[in-house]
Amino acid sequence: MIGTVSTVERIGEALRAVRAATDLEPEVAIILGTGLSGLAAQVREPIVLGYEDIPGFPPSTVETHRGRLVLGTLEGRRVAVMQGRTHAYEGYDLRDVTFPVRVLGALGADRLVVSNVSGGMHPLWSPGDLVLISDHINLLADNPLVGPPEEELGPRFPDMSEAYDRELSGMARDEALRLGIRLREGVYVAVRGPCLETAAEYRMLRALGADIVGMSTVPEVIVARHCGMRVLGLSIITDACLPDSLDPADIETIVRVASAAEPRLASLVRAVVARA
Repeated sequence: MIGTVSTVERIGEALRAVRAATDLEPEVAIILGTGLSGLAAQVREPIVLGYEDIPGFPPSTVETHRGRLVLGTLEGRRVAVMQGRTHAYEGYDLRDVTFPVRVLGALGADRLVVSNVSGGMHPLWSPGDLVLISDHINLLADNPLVGPPEEELGPRFPDMSEAYDRELSGMARDEALRLGIRLREGVYVAVRGPCLETAAEYRMLRALGADIVGMSTVPEVIVARHCGMRVLGLSIITDACLPDSLDPADIETIVRVASAAEPRLASLVRAVVARA
């Protein structure tokens, strides 16, 4: 509950706002991260809603996140594409950060493709590489399922042994090979941010088993799995986070690297959506 209004009631209010604009029922939902909004322009016959037009959708305060929901078709599939997301570091509760995922599931989507940019801690990987997320570590010091249970939303103790769907991941591997796209595979760790990590923190995260690090995605995946959605996770490495040769990073460089790699990510997502 938030106040006296249940999450189910909030979802209903958001659904009514979306349904007033379109009756399209998406099969696949897609979340586009920092610098990755271009795929939304490839959606055919789009219906575009600003987050401010959907009750409960928190507005993004990050410049590169457009804050729009685009509904239409992509590769013959009905899709709902989020151009941008919100983060815990913006001051939002994780239940609010993940509320759009619940709405996407309620609209009909049973598959979620979630994308992000990340810092690369694997010594053999480089900025611009695409990474298939095989698993994750939650170091946000919070969980979007904390609080009184609402049985209509999902189980109290959801299983996370397959957070990222094996079949969808297999499709991504196959399509990357077919398209000639180099696709790394590894573990994503979510930290709260917004500052980037120290060299000592990168050493710690690498020792924990993480290959890439970012400030999003994990809460959305937790809620998607809680809703029964199958998840594919993809990331673009935008900066090298090697503690013994650590260079300063800035958002302009991160966005530039993400934008350069985005066409390959878009091609891969389209290929998977066509099969999913």
